Amino acid sequence: MLRDNYVEANGVRLYYVTAGRGELMLFLHGFPEFWYAWKEQLSEFGKDHRVVALDMRGSNLSGKPRDVSEYRIEKLVEDVRVFVQCVSPGERLVLVGHDWGGYVAWAFAAAYPEVLRKLVIVNAPHPAILAHLLRSDPDQQKASEYMSMFRNDQAESILCANEFDFLAKRIMAFGKKNGLCVEDKAEYIKAWSQDGAITGGLNYYRANDLAAAKDSSADASSVVNVPTLVIWGMLDPSMAPRNLDGLEKYVPQLTIRRISDASHWVVHTHSTEVNRHIRDFLS
Repeated sequence: MLRDNYVEANGVRLYYVTAGRGELMLFLHGFPEFWYAWKEQLSEFGKDHRVVALDMRGSNLSGKPRDVSEYRIEKLVEDVRVFVQCVSPGERLVLVGHDWGGYVAWAFAAAYPEVLRKLVIVNAPHPAILAHLLRSDPDQQKASEYMSMFRNDQAESILCANEFDFLAKRIMAFGKKNGLCVEDKAEYIKAWSQDGAITGGLNYYRANDLAAAKDSSADASSVVNVPTLVIWGMLDPSMAPRNLDGLEKYVPQLTIRRISDASHWVVHTHSTEVNRHIRDFLS
């Protein structure tokens, strides 16, 4: 059974749900999602872990600072560090992230490897590789054009129009093969309707220049010295498969599992396969 709670961490009130007992597994979602994105993983790994899914800063029931600078990657990483100290001081954990949650997880693992036993990334590019591709790769540049729209002052009106029609049909694609279950749509509409939630998510894009990260594997801040599993839906329209090329330079203890018929929403559409890969990696 899921339990929910709040914690004050790094100057913001963070909402989370939790279940189970044992080793801590912390799940970080992306945009435009919230803790609910991990419901299948919470059910599976709550059998033998203490699972926690966080509403990231700016989303759903967590605090939503107004200043764009409050969404810088350094702030997001610090949220995770302080949150872990609050809910499980001194304990090593398994960190799992998708999309923006994965991007934050990469940065957290590079900065605080001693806190993690293992890292699981799902369709989230390593910051250094993405930065290189955004500067040099036409395919990734084209795939990332949506980011410019998300940074635009009109983004809120576009995403919120007609009861979030753009998000529901074009981004999440509820009811379609590579999207989410139509039964989940009401839960997402409820989360998106929280005051400031759409702006909070868009501020991740506005606050961070993803093309500016260092792309040298010789830079210690880019290297992740944690056993890492990367699960990648190969049909992701926003993140080219080339984000996997050369990843071993940054992640010495790397396992990659490609899912050929999955999109960005692989956590939802291929949850059984995703869970199996994670289970195998943890054991």
